Amino acid sequence: MTAPKLKVTFVLLLSMAALVCFIAVSSQIHSEQLQFFDHAVIQAVQSLESPELTPMMAFFSFIGSTWMVITLSLAAIAFLYFALHHRFELLFFVLVETASAILNQLLKLSFARERPDLHRIVEEAGFSFPSGHSMGAFALYASLAFLLWRHISSGIGRIAVILLSSLMILLIGISRIYLGVHYPSDVIGGYLASGACFTLAVWLFQWYREYRAYPALLQEKTSKP
Repeated sequence: MTAPKLKVTFVLLLSMAALVCFIAVSSQIHSEQLQFFDHAVIQAVQSLESPELTPMMAFFSFIGSTWMVITLSLAAIAFLYFALHHRFELLFFVLVETASAILNQLLKLSFARERPDLHRIVEEAGFSFPSGHSMGAFALYASLAFLLWRHISSGIGRIAVILLSSLMILLIGISRIYLGVHYPSDVIGGYLASGACFTLAVWLFQWYREYRAYPALLQEKTSKP
């Protein structure tokens, strides 16, 4: 049990690290240093504005919207339940998505940060920190990547899944900065908050399978004549 214990402990440490980093970022959202960072990144990203790039950024922002995340999540839930019959993985997926959505609303109400007003290409209501699009995208694509990674045997396939999910998460976050509806620290905070939630769920998932499910299966096999 030494190797599983080390792996599970490492995932828990990742969750704690993400939580600590989120606390560090959130404690500085009104500081001059973070505001300088936010404005510098916004200016750098929005300096790329062009008639060709704006529709692309609007598309990725739409992909990360609440209704699209719900639609894609329902499709993933249906696939896990009806096609793969993976009920335990379905529970993991629903837990991450639900916890991330609830946590985002609680954090927004807690910090009540107003959205940036430097240059808005689109209008958006509600508070700014942390970014709901970033949290939703991280929860959705990280969870899908984790579940797919477990069932892909080839190294190239696993790398492709990780790169694709990472790219989607990154582009959705950048699109919110480009469109002027979020500070970069909103996006980073969203990644960290959802990352802490996701890795905690992975820890629970791995702990259950490696400390409860697998030993039980092993005992059942060895007890058979």
